[in-house]
Amino acid sequence: MNKKLEKIFILAIDFFTINLAWIIYYQLRVSSGWFELLSMPEFYLPMFIIYFYWLVIFTFVGMYRTWFAASRFDELSTLFKASFVGIFILFFLIFIDDYIHGVGSTTRILIFIYWGLFLFLVGTGRLLVRSLQRELLIRGFGRKNALIIGFNEKAKDVYHQLKQHPALGLDVTGFVNINNSNSISEYSGVKSIGTIANLQEIIDQQNAKEVIIALEKDDRDALVEIIAKCENKNVGLKIVPDLYEILSGQARTTQIYGIPLIDIMPQLMPEWEKKLKRLLDIAVSFVILIITLPISLITSAAIRIESNGGIFFLQDRCGINGKIFRIIKFRSMKKDAEKLTGPVWSQKDDPRITKVGKFIRKVRIDEIPQMINVLKGEMSIVGPRPERPYFVEKLSNEIPYYKRRLKVRPGITGWAQVKHKYDETVEDVKIKLRYDLFYIENMSLRMDFKILFRTVFIVLLGKGHYE
Repeated sequence: MNKKLEKIFILAIDFFTINLAWIIYYQLRVSSGWFELLSMPEFYLPMFIIYFYWLVIFTFVGMYRTWFAASRFDELSTLFKASFVGIFILFFLIFIDDYIHGVGSTTRILIFIYWGLFLFLVGTGRLLVRSLQRELLIRGFGRKNALIIGFNEKAKDVYHQLKQHPALGLDVTGFVNINNSNSISEYSGVKSIGTIANLQEIIDQQNAKEVIIALEKDDRDALVEIIAKCENKNVGLKIVPDLYEILSGQARTTQIYGIPLIDIMPQLMPEWEKKLKRLLDIAVSFVILIITLPISLITSAAIRIESNGGIFFLQDRCGINGKIFRIIKFRSMKKDAEKLTGPVWSQKDDPRITKVGKFIRKVRIDEIPQMINVLKGEMSIVGPRPERPYFVEKLSNEIPYYKRRLKVRPGITGWAQVKHKYDETVEDVKIKLRYDLFYIENMSLRMDFKILFRTVFIVLLGKGHYE
């Protein structure tokens, strides 16, 4: 079942079961004669309002994300938690309404009857769809080719686990060796078909959609190379759990049905959260541009008075997926600052920085015009710092997984910016990259708000680029 068809099925079954729960509840309340009615309640309007209410809640808790061999128990657990929050909100609203109108507790009791109907019907509908998906996978529909990296006891055990759990929908088409040793090998009819040196070609040849890493501790240095080679391939990357410590907490963990594997580089954010993040970017950047207009005018005048050159600083930067865009900032350096040196990083007490530039950097005023980049969709409020193409290529050669930063929109502020000082050396970049990767693998609106609060705190204390 492809992703689009899956979402249509889930939306359709939810529409049917949520409304069915309302219909049964309404008939129970009105036609049973068990409950006193002061007036005949509306039927259609509340039904549609309630449906869209649950649709919003389900979307926000991620119940419309693409499912891949997830536990049906986890599905019901998520439904219970989402419905508990939804019913609690409804109970609170009904309590307030009853208190205002002096009505008894009957309607508050009814809400729990509705909750029971809701859980049973929606849960049953969800189980039917997931069971259908599971059965289709077992029968060979929608299965994916998988590669196992490593040819050792751990890799063989993973292979056996996959064979024993056909509901995972993974067919192992080959083992990939770490090096040339054991290059011609076979296990249970599945061959070793190369080494990680030609992993990208193997992925293409086998049309692999999942790569499972089963390395021994002595081979853990190869992990970085494997991740780098899978970076631009449309594959899921999973690792045997006991190697999780190698990534120093950089991965988001989700255990999939049947086998304890850990996702590396999963879907960065659910679609609804991506859209909401973008809407917040537009709203926040627009408001900031309006309320900081007087500051921008004063800054523009100060820059023009102090030194020759334009008010704004324009420079090419790498955006999402490596797309080049022109970043806009208030100029904080002398005109043609890199004319003699070429591209170089800023340094503490950099002689190229003007007096006005030093101040506006410290309080982050120089970054206000970047809100225009945010409005245009080239940047986000929160994300990794956008780097120049020259340094992206240079650093990519020195740090294999550096380009992972380009999977998301760059940001005006970010986890690396609030946790570490401004880049001066490659070592600084490597340290900040760890923070960037942590942010990318744990992206969420909650994380963004946390970073924004820290940024405000830093600005209020005057801790800008440099003390």
